[in-house]
Amino acid sequence: MYHQHPVESLDPEEVADLPEERTLLVQVTSRALFEQAHPPGAVLVEPEHLIANVPPAPGKLPDPEQLSDLFSAIGYDADKRIVALDAEGGGWAGRFLWTLDVIGHHDWAYLDGGLHGWHQAGLPLYQGIDDIEPTPVALTISSDPTAEREAVLAGIDNPDCLIWDVRSAEEFAGLRSGSIRSGHIPGAVNLDWELLKHPEQPFRLCQSLEEIAQSLGLMQAADIITHCQTHHRSGLSYLVGRLLGLPIRAYPGSWAEWGNRDDTPIEIS
Repeated sequence: MYHQHPVESLDPEEVADLPEERTLLVQVTSRALFEQAHPPGAVLVEPEHLIANVPPAPGKLPDPEQLSDLFSAIGYDADKRIVALDAEGGGWAGRFLWTLDVIGHHDWAYLDGGLHGWHQAGLPLYQGIDDIEPTPVALTISSDPTAEREAVLAGIDNPDCLIWDVRSAEEFAGLRSGSIRSGHIPGAVNLDWELLKHPEQPFRLCQSLEEIAQSLGLMQAADIITHCQTHHRSGLSYLVGRLLGLPIRAYPGSWAEWGNRDDTPIEIS
């Protein structure tokens, strides 16, 4: 099984104290928001550059050439620690951090609270966007953090594997769907990604993540596969799994792939 490197969640003040020369701060938001506000020294990754955007499963990984172009454009340095933030509570930052695991860069952390937390901490925000000197990159793509459809199918009947669906309860029950078919993968457990966020500070992580994971059976699982509709919301559940040190993988095809096929098993409850 895939054994992952330890990672951590940092408060804004902790991130502000990191040595600039050894840290790359990545803000995963729209260009418009980045130009309006970003921490000093941060670089921009736009969410659309993290996905293949090819129907019926737009959330799949871009091809290696696209990924190389992205990491070159942000000045990627394999020797730096990368800290990611977003403006929504962890979905897009988590998707980017999963991408780091895919390229074998495990020295990363999450800025808890994101852009909002940085601002609330009274830390400086810059406007505009600076030119970045592209860096030469040679990426190696690892399949370890990823579960493709065949692995999910195999996981259904494997008692050591737990499939974690972080769509809404309505989507899970089959009451609504972003795909042709509705319902959920047989045997999956469901927890809406919003419940991983702090109930009173929605841009921060919930403080009882370990208890939540325990209640879902995640702490005992030998293999966890998480998904949503397009592996955006499950960017957060993947991040949470990594922070808890769990053996988690992501299914980037997600329900967009599963629910648009006619040969995948589905439960409705």
